Amino acid sequence: MNKIALLISFTLIAILSSCSMKKKCMNTPDDYYAFRIEQKSYQSTDGIIKYIDKGKGEVILLLHGVPSSGWLYRKMTDSLVEKGYRVIVPDMLGFGNSDSPKGYETYSSENHARRLLALMDHLKINQWNHVMHDAGGLWTWELFKKQPERIKSLTILNTIVFKEGFNPPVKMKKGFKAKTAMWAYRSWLLRPILMKGLFSSTLKKETKLTKCEKFGYKKPLKESKTRAMYWFFTQTKEGFPNYEDVYSKINIPVCVIWGSKDEMLKIEPQKEKIKQTFNVKEEHFHVIDSKHFIQEEKPDFIINQIINFIN
Repeated sequence: MNKIALLISFTLIAILSSCSMKKKCMNTPDDYYAFRIEQKSYQSTDGIIKYIDKGKGEVILLLHGVPSSGWLYRKMTDSLVEKGYRVIVPDMLGFGNSDSPKGYETYSSENHARRLLALMDHLKINQWNHVMHDAGGLWTWELFKKQPERIKSLTILNTIVFKEGFNPPVKMKKGFKAKTAMWAYRSWLLRPILMKGLFSSTLKKETKLTKCEKFGYKKPLKESKTRAMYWFFTQTKEGFPNYEDVYSKINIPVCVIWGSKDEMLKIEPQKEKIKQTFNVKEEHFHVIDSKHFIQEEKPDFIINQIINFIN
């Protein structure tokens, strides 16, 4: 009986905490609930995908990675719209405000690519300028396998490209241990510790996110959306995917913006290889003083470079 009472108490605390955060962040620039209200819905074959679709003009798609969502680009979206672009920012299935259906294979890179193409078909967008981050690179390389002609230009932000720069903080075999780790992300007790570690590894010390900003990262985990994370982290244990054949066929303008202090996706070991492989011009290759979440630390710089690059 005491255990039941304790469980009820913890549940009530979690609910009250969420309500308190909603009230605290209301009508602020960092209101995650307002961000969700702005999102539209697309019913994919595997579940509902939430996305931002704002502005008119040439299309820019902003693609997040793991374990983030479209929230990562909140400091960039409106500025790009003001500059005359139509901006699409999806929460990929299993992340952010999108559905998190049961199973794991549905979160493969190939399936993410398939759903992304279906979303753009739904929006009647034939071509777009593609911006990607982190594991969004894997989903993009799979997209290039399917319909490379859809992407007009490619902007790479701290993305998975070559094995030389790949240093993931987590590698787990499929099974009990990996599922326990995902449970820890959902746990009210352990989640704060894990999120603190996430922010310290992805942001410089002087970068301070507000509680409301952090809430946008924590909320999906509170909703138990960890299946897509499980698939990604266990796949990194299986071995590094080789997309060099895909890279060799990419013949569009490429821009690179990369945080020099990123310890998970390191630029130096693969810098020259990326330049040569994608034929990146010097004026479109930028290594900046930032860690992994460069959208949090240098949003204005990224916006300006994307616009200069596209123009």
